[in-house]
Amino acid sequence: MRRLVAFSLIGALALAACGSDSSESEAKKTPSPRQSTTTTTLPPPVAPLTGLPDPTLVAQGRPVVSIKIDNDNRDARPQTGLEFADIVWDEVVEGQATRFLAMFQSQSTDVVGPVRSVRLTDPLIVWPVGGIFAYSGGARYAVDGVSRAPVKLVDESAAGDAMFRDSNRRPPHNLYARPDLLFGFGGEPVPPGPLFEYLSAKEVAAGTPVVSVRIGFSSDFAPTYTWDAASGSWLRSTEDGPFVMKSGTQIAPKNVVVIPAVYAGGVGAIGAEAQLIGSGPVKIFTGGNLIEGTWTRVDPATRMTFTDATGAPIHLTPGQTWVEIPDASYAIDVVTAPVPAP
Repeated sequence: MRRLVAFSLIGALALAACGSDSSESEAKKTPSPRQSTTTTTLPPPVAPLTGLPDPTLVAQGRPVVSIKIDNDNRDARPQTGLEFADIVWDEVVEGQATRFLAMFQSQSTDVVGPVRSVRLTDPLIVWPVGGIFAYSGGARYAVDGVSRAPVKLVDESAAGDAMFRDSNRRPPHNLYARPDLLFGFGGEPVPPGPLFEYLSAKEVAAGTPVVSVRIGFSSDFAPTYTWDAASGSWLRSTEDGPFVMKSGTQIAPKNVVVIPAVYAGGVGAIGAEAQLIGSGPVKIFTGGNLIEGTWTRVDPATRMTFTDATGAPIHLTPGQTWVEIPDASYAIDVVTAPVPAP
């Protein structure tokens, strides 16, 4: 009996050992599942005020510098540096002349000007983006108005080397600014939020094909923008011809936004102010087309939004934008493109 029990135990152990070897062998033969990794490609950052790619991240690390620019038709032209601005605003001032407010953020340049004084419309333009506001000076009521906006004010007396007088021009049309130095005055936020919505790479601007548009400001302050398909931009001109900078570059933005406004106090009067809170009609010229819609803005700190006739947001072409703010009584003459033959 003892021998039978011993043989039985030995057999059982042998079977167990064989089973173990078989299991281990099967385990070795079965490959372990590989761990899969997923790579997420983030979209490249874009400059907030142009919608263009910002591969060097320069636009992510600085505020906007807004500079008040002279547009006197005799002594200010040709201006310097406006071709490098992200956005330029064209507003009516006294005598129905116009002045520009140029916003620099994704690009800069050595010199911009001539620099002129603040007006009451300016606070509503710069409020949503903050940053630095550079100007020559201004009436007390206008300076008080812009001081309520969340901007770092830099006038000629505080600018130091960031502004200088050009002895080759007569005052007051001879003050110039250095944007590279103005960025150092510490405005916020960094970066500013966007003012417009832009087309994605897969979108195409829709609307009515247009040859040109003329905005009826007074005399040769009235600009005409002509669509140039080769460059995908709107060539700016006035009665004097192409609107060129001192560098010889003709102004040619990707977008022209026309916002007819009521100027409180009377258009062209001293202290007139464009009413840019509420809603009203807007004409947006982009990609060779005109899109008509509505602008809406609820308060000074909020940017305008643009919607088309269906209520959908209007998207601009990435690049420079010029915003024209004519009085609501001014004519806006649009030349539409001929309908192609079938």
